[in-house]
Amino acid sequence: MTETTVLLLLLLPLLLPCALPVLARRALGRLDPVAALWSVTCCAVLLAGCSLAALGAFVLIGVLGLPLFATLGELVHPLRTASDLYVVPAAVASAGALAGSGWTLVRSALRQSRAFRAARAEAARGSGAGDLCVVDSPHPDAYALPGRPHRVVVTTAMLRGLDGPEREVLLAHERAHNAGGHHVALAAAELAAHCHPALRRVRATVRLAAERAADEAAAAAVGDRRLTARAIARAALAGPTARPGLLPGAATGPVPHRVQALLAAPRTPRARAGRTVAALLAACTALSCAASATATADVHHRVEVAQGEEAP
Repeated sequence: MTETTVLLLLLLPLLLPCALPVLARRALGRLDPVAALWSVTCCAVLLAGCSLAALGAFVLIGVLGLPLFATLGELVHPLRTASDLYVVPAAVASAGALAGSGWTLVRSALRQSRAFRAARAEAARGSGAGDLCVVDSPHPDAYALPGRPHRVVVTTAMLRGLDGPEREVLLAHERAHNAGGHHVALAAAELAAHCHPALRRVRATVRLAAERAADEAAAAAVGDRRLTARAIARAALAGPTARPGLLPGAATGPVPHRVQALLAAPRTPRARAGRTVAALLAACTALSCAASATATADVHHRVEVAQGEEAP
């Protein structure tokens, strides 16, 4: 495999994530919300990992071209790479991208962790029974709080703003989030968003998919789609307070789109269109993984050759 081919293979994992935002929106429109949620999330995580591997390979190639690091790497032969005209700028840009991703990821993790601990502390001060926790607050809000045990946190202001059947919808919605493990998908999408700029737009699609999945579960639980749509709309109009982005809640996401989907007749996912989107998602992910694995394996082989451990 030529040096230029290796560079081109390393570019593929950096370009393919740009297709995921469009594919993710199509998946949400053509697949069941639960299937769309997890297929898009898994693709985002794999594409993020492949892009990081490609950036790391670019950095390794550039670093081992420097005499000091070549000595530390115990290279006895020059590392065969493409022209420095391409390798050096790619290595510098990759190092900057990795540093920026790490910095934003740490900041996001700290911010989400602080907000999550605050939410847990607030829930601990509330009262309730079972998984329900009612917090005395003038701010209407409701959200699913993962942990051991999972909790459904609702403020007194939110409960006052809904009637009995609407409260039932709200609780069913939040319990669907906890039962479905939607916080895992939201956390994974948040992680992927800091690994590649194109994946930032996927976060909104993953959150919408999680809310749509919980909406459908709540509608099935109460047996009334119009009631579910009304409860979601009234909860959103109440104006929820700020909360950690990893905590799903009934009043988040593009509520008009969710209400419209609930008021429409239940749509049977189109099998052919769904298979096409699923195949495109799988192909995009497989191509990225194959390109990343092949290129990094070749770089590893070249390093071993430069160390005198293998023949060229």
